[in-house]
Amino acid sequence: MLNRVNGWMQRWMPILTPTSLIIGVMLEDVGHQLLFLVPWLFAFMTFASSLGMNFSDAKSFSKYPRTILFCIAFLHIIMPIWAYFLSTVIFDDHLLIIGYIISVAVPTGVTSIIWVSICKGNLPLGLSIVLIDTLLSPIIMPALLHIVAGEKIAIDTASLILNLVWMVVLPSVLGVVLNELTKGTIQQTLGKKLSPFSKLCLFGVVMINSSAIAPYLQNITWELAAVIVVVFILAASGYLIAFVLGHFIWKDFKLVTTLVFVGGMRNIAVGVIVATTYFPAKVAMPVVFGMLFQQVLASLFSKVLERYELRYKPELQSTAV
Repeated sequence: MLNRVNGWMQRWMPILTPTSLIIGVMLEDVGHQLLFLVPWLFAFMTFASSLGMNFSDAKSFSKYPRTILFCIAFLHIIMPIWAYFLSTVIFDDHLLIIGYIISVAVPTGVTSIIWVSICKGNLPLGLSIVLIDTLLSPIIMPALLHIVAGEKIAIDTASLILNLVWMVVLPSVLGVVLNELTKGTIQQTLGKKLSPFSKLCLFGVVMINSSAIAPYLQNITWELAAVIVVVFILAASGYLIAFVLGHFIWKDFKLVTTLVFVGGMRNIAVGVIVATTYFPAKVAMPVVFGMLFQQVLASLFSKVLERYELRYKPELQSTAV
């Protein structure tokens, strides 16, 4: 029963996520009263997602050191620079610019592993990148935000680091340790049962936090339309840039596929929490809207990769980088 429910939610994620956002905006007053639940919901999501990972995943670093370092640089240097350039050209609003930086400064999404697996990418490499990037997030994300926002907005950096450790690192380590102790059986026994509840937590986080941007959605303006368009461009370009760079650097279908999804998807939920907790509500707008496009774009690029494999398969040679 739970597997069927989980499968149904997985298929309808592109619809259920924006629906959760709309409900949260409509129930603005309720959302504000439930904000205290958000860190707990996210910690549960992280824990459930980490039950499928183990410390041996990090061993891929010895096999693909340059690939992993490139992915980390892509996620936290290339994309933030691109987000900063794009948002400053279009908007003269420092709060929105910070929002766009947050949307790409967050660690890569754990759900990227699902797409890497579906599209026959390099799963051990993908797991390694997700695990390493997740553990580095309390260092990388506060540093990026301090560079971008520190001079104009006071950030409680210590509190932000502790929050990321609590919501991301500790649940991840706990999940990995339990997976190691049970030799992987916990993913089959408990992980699958928790998966639908994890998705419900995601919808809950979106609903609760979207109440923060409700005042900005009461009147449809050109600025709001522009925010959404730029969010889409930024999200789509993440997949596209990763795809192009992967093709020219490696010409290896498995590595290209892995980079596309690891580089294109983000743990947006943690970005929403950071934006609503440490910044004015307007900062959350680009972050929350980022949830609208991730799954749809992932599905689209899975089709692109199918055609890419058919066209370049004779040329693609497996090369360990």
